[in-house]
Amino acid sequence: MALAWRNLQKAFSLETSLRIPQMCPSSSLGASWISVSRLTLHTKPSMPSCDFSPERYQSLPYSRALEIHKKHLSPVETAYFQKPLLLHQGHMEWLFDSEGNRYLDFFSGIVTVSVGHCHPKVTAVAQTQMDRLWHTSSVFFHPQMHEYAEKLSALLPEPLKVIFLVNSGSEANDLAMMMARAYSNHTDIISFRGAYHGCSPYTLGLTNVGTFKVKLPSGMGCRSTMCPDVFRGPWGGSYCRDSPVQTVRKCSCAPGPNGQGRRVECHFWIAADCCQAKEQYIEQFKETLNTSVAKSIAGFFAEPIQGVNGIVQYPKEFLKEAFALVRERGGVCIADEVQTGFGRLGSHFWGFQTHDVLPDIVTMAKGIGNGFPMAAVVTTPEIAKSLANCLHHFNTFGGSPLACAIGSAVLEVIKEDNLQKNSQEVGTYMLLKFAELRDEFDIVGDVRGKGLMIGIEMVQDKMSRQPLPKTEVNQIHEDCKDMGLLLGRGGIFSQTFRIAPPMCITKLEVDFAFEVFRSALTQHMERRAK
Repeated sequence: MALAWRNLQKAFSLETSLRIPQMCPSSSLGASWISVSRLTLHTKPSMPSCDFSPERYQSLPYSRALEIHKKHLSPVETAYFQKPLLLHQGHMEWLFDSEGNRYLDFFSGIVTVSVGHCHPKVTAVAQTQMDRLWHTSSVFFHPQMHEYAEKLSALLPEPLKVIFLVNSGSEANDLAMMMARAYSNHTDIISFRGAYHGCSPYTLGLTNVGTFKVKLPSGMGCRSTMCPDVFRGPWGGSYCRDSPVQTVRKCSCAPGPNGQGRRVECHFWIAADCCQAKEQYIEQFKETLNTSVAKSIAGFFAEPIQGVNGIVQYPKEFLKEAFALVRERGGVCIADEVQTGFGRLGSHFWGFQTHDVLPDIVTMAKGIGNGFPMAAVVTTPEIAKSLANCLHHFNTFGGSPLACAIGSAVLEVIKEDNLQKNSQEVGTYMLLKFAELRDEFDIVGDVRGKGLMIGIEMVQDKMSRQPLPKTEVNQIHEDCKDMGLLLGRGGIFSQTFRIAPPMCITKLEVDFAFEVFRSALTQHMERRAK
């Protein structure tokens, strides 16, 4: 109900802003009468209105913050942009910097702000709990932990009913690795190339993105296997993935009644009702099992959609067959829902459900707390008992009263504001809209994703599919920021724009983002021509 009312307000205000001269500081239209649909190269898209006024920034000057960062914080360069933003305040899908500039947040603090920055209900619950009790540790009971455990377990299928509460995605995957090995009594764990499962010493073995690989020993007993990427990989086709938008790679398969492919024998589909591209990737998975691990393994980690690697989707049915092969070897299957969970994909609450599989262990973080440090591992009673038999697992901060109160509020908001449905409707609208840019610009190689988890892969040209040089992608990124749109980055070569806004986003704001991105691409092509 709250989301519907906000949509109505925005529809009225945006319609008004397109017909009536705007003189407010946040408007870039000035006194002109320009429709968003008729934007030219040198017209800055008009930002939708926002019914929130940030407080005046009165903290550290930018130069002082920069000085402190260089002197006292990690020297690893993680901040976006030549001049990193100094953010001051957030409200729902909007962020405000120290200079008072407003930005539409299309990355959610790396896919973390699920229901909106400083959502009023979540904020109120947090404030109430802070006045009552912050911390006890698990050596004492408190009702918030038990209430949250009951709510979360109700959202997972049997037998995934035992919850371990921790503080981050890396910590959750650490624990899941230990569970897999304790239960199976084996060591080897497989993960995809391009996977990101954390940056702790243990999970670095599972993470297979070059930036996160180190010369030092870490993550022993982990093996990588080919990522079944139907856009950049050796095999792919026009009907491979679970998305409203498919690759431009051609295959002989004609679409069936649902537009997802026809189950007949052809170049990329065979009589066994299987996509040939999927079959080829399964053969590569079997090759890994036959050559790179012991005869019995501990498990297999998979993100339902790869996040850090640039929103990479696998062929339909791949995970189902891979899970069966892992279980034949005595291993357990772990779904890393750190980025995909809590309704973000729209059609289902959990990403693994979109693959029609049932994992043995599920890890979750990020959106679970809307930005509050919180994570969980959910598994079966049998696997939980095997861990308890070999390890007295304890976590000082996991499941604190404050974290559990916030977690409960997030679940309530997702339901009350129909955010899973919004992810499906607005996400599909956005995918189809951004796919138009792939037809318009040769440097847009692929548009993919599901719900509000979308990737736009930039290439030198569609024929070669070679990544667009990072310097060029950086400039497009900067141009979007200068027009008020914050995007994420991903991919082995940082060539993919990652889009994962708070799930309260509206179609009007998608229209604005589309015009900004299109304008940035047009500016880039003009620079190229010169």
